[in-house]
Amino acid sequence: MHRPVLLVIAHGSRDPRHAATVRALSRRVRSLRRGVRVETAFLDFNAPSVTERLDRLAEEGIREVIALPLLLTRAFHAKSDIPAVLREAAARHPLLRIRRAGVLGPSPLLTDALERRLHEAGLTAADKASTGVVLASAGSSDPEALAVIAGVAHAWQRSGWHTVRPAYASAALPRTEDVVRELRGLGVRRVAVAPYVIAPGRLPDRIAAGARSGGADVLAEVLGPAPEVARLLLRRYDEARTAERADDVRYAVSGGPA
Repeated sequence: MHRPVLLVIAHGSRDPRHAATVRALSRRVRSLRRGVRVETAFLDFNAPSVTERLDRLAEEGIREVIALPLLLTRAFHAKSDIPAVLREAAARHPLLRIRRAGVLGPSPLLTDALERRLHEAGLTAADKASTGVVLASAGSSDPEALAVIAGVAHAWQRSGWHTVRPAYASAALPRTEDVVRELRGLGVRRVAVAPYVIAPGRLPDRIAAGARSGGADVLAEVLGPAPEVARLLLRRYDEARTAERADDVRYAVSGGPA
């Protein structure tokens, strides 16, 4: 049975760890679904660009691609620049069907991945009730994205943590270090910082610096190629395969549903 190419679209970064982590995640996705071709592209800083990758796929005669934004919320990149790049590619390659998958979050698989990273950092199930968690994301000026992060924190707290509070590395407040200090001031016995980001880079480094300056007891790694994240990519891929034609970028080009 024909399966569309899965094109994972990451933001990109001057930090080489970013692209390496994204490619490691793509490799894990391939290992979980051997029959699906998985390609990677970047919006900025890294190669190949989204345009270059789609042009190459069209040259190869590929007829269907599912473009999956490696994003945790629907903010600027999901609403603006990724759709624009995909529309331009669809206009250049009328024989290439491009379907746009949804962003990754929110999802229970992401909170499972956060739990994994905290466990790897040294926390156990017995620590949950006495630990306050700072859910530290990159940040956004988009109210919808901020509401999603707040909702994730609220839902995750119900799994047994003493408290879970959101924090942001840019574009919004509070900062990671401020929330760490707030929880410490409230008498929380242990404070952990859980980066709600996919790959390393400037903003994740800012989160880590805030955790250290605020005096956090535990700092987890970024989500990276966690198995739960790889499974989530495949879930979004499968959802896009069965979605209505409104997810087909060709219709947005022709003036129909976007």
